[in-house]
Amino acid sequence: MLLNKPYGVLTQFTDREGRETLADYVDLKGVYPAGRLDRDSEGLLLLTDDGPLQAEISHPKYKKPKCYWVQVEGDVDAAALEQLRQGVLLKDGKTRPAKAEHIEEPELWPRNPPVRFRKEIPTSWLALTITEGRNRQVRRMTAAVGFPTLRLVRYSIGDWTLNGLAPGQWREIDSPPRAKRKPNPNPRRPMAQRGRRRTNRGRTA
Repeated sequence: MLLNKPYGVLTQFTDREGRETLADYVDLKGVYPAGRLDRDSEGLLLLTDDGPLQAEISHPKYKKPKCYWVQVEGDVDAAALEQLRQGVLLKDGKTRPAKAEHIEEPELWPRNPPVRFRKEIPTSWLALTITEGRNRQVRRMTAAVGFPTLRLVRYSIGDWTLNGLAPGQWREIDSPPRAKRKPNPNPRRPMAQRGRRRTNRGRTA
């Protein structure tokens, strides 16, 4: 299922501090978020009861592209865009190359609470597509090139987008077909048969 996660909502179903969680918007049982979206970020979140699909979306080895609409402080120049495209050096290593481009301000719902602007400093909107998911990565990337993030909205995950979803709304979708796995050339015994004691006749007991 696709959910447009509102600002201020935790990407989990319970919280001891009483903050808003996914349970305030999703009444389906047995689904879990595929990846995370920070509490102060908005936009597309995919939830599923399909374990392999969850791993395919959330694990960086699959390089699933995720596109973010990012409002930053300042006029982003060509040099900063090129840095984002080449990869940015962060404390936990250099990021993978990203797609980065200027966009016009998208038609979005008002954020609650509103973004705090500094009147004397202009803002810019970027479309930033990454293929990994480090902690607060987009915010760290824009800050590293000199343009702090003010608002962050995830627009798409792979081919899925938040089009048609108001904040807090969700809809069910079909899981995509998967390519068949190649047979294992070195099959191992099932887990249930491993490590069993053998009799004198060589059978498992």
